[in-house]
Amino acid sequence: MTREKVENQKEENPSLEEIQEKAAGSTNLEKQLEEYKDKYFRLLAEMENARRRMQKEKQEMNRFAVENVITEILLPIDTLEKALHCTDQMSPETRSWATGFQMILSQFKEIVMNHGIVAFSSVGEKFDPHRHEAVEVVETKDHPEGTILQEFVKGYKSGDRTIRAARVKVAKAPSEEEKNKVNNKENIS
Repeated sequence: MTREKVENQKEENPSLEEIQEKAAGSTNLEKQLEEYKDKYFRLLAEMENARRRMQKEKQEMNRFAVENVITEILLPIDTLEKALHCTDQMSPETRSWATGFQMILSQFKEIVMNHGIVAFSSVGEKFDPHRHEAVEVVETKDHPEGTILQEFVKGYKSGDRTIRAARVKVAKAPSEEEKNKVNNKENIS
C-alpha cells in the first residue's frame, strides 16, 4: 500500500483513541454550551428583576413627591376650612363670596382625594403616636387614659401610611395628688 492510501484509510477509519478524543471534545463543548446557556438565563432574570425594582422605586419616588407637595397644601386647606366655618356670622354679600371659596376648597379636597390621601378623625380614639401628635394633655376621670378628647388639626393618611399626624388633646388619669385633692373636697362637702 502506498502511503497515500494508508493516510486516506486513517481518515476514513479513525482509531479508537481519535474517536474518544472527539467524543471527549464534544462532551466538553456540550458542557460549555450548557454553562453559557445557564449564565445567559441568569443574566436575563437578573436584568428583569433590576428593571422591576427600578420601576417600583420610580413609582414610590413619584408617590412620595406628590405626597410631599400635598402635605404642603394641607395647611392652607385647613385655614380655608376654619375661615369658612364662620360664614353664618357674615353679611349676605360676604356669604356669596364664601360660597365661591367653598367651591375652591372642594376642588382642593378632590385633588387630595384623587391621590389617595384622606383625612381621618381622631376624637374618641386611643392615642397612637404614629397617627397623632399630643399638643395638650388633660387629667380627667371622665375618660380612659389615652383617649383623644379634641382634635386641633386633622390628620391625613395615604393607605396605611400617615402623611400628617393629627394634633390632639389627650386624656390622662389624674395623679395621686389630684385624686387626693378631689377626695378631700368631696369629704369636706
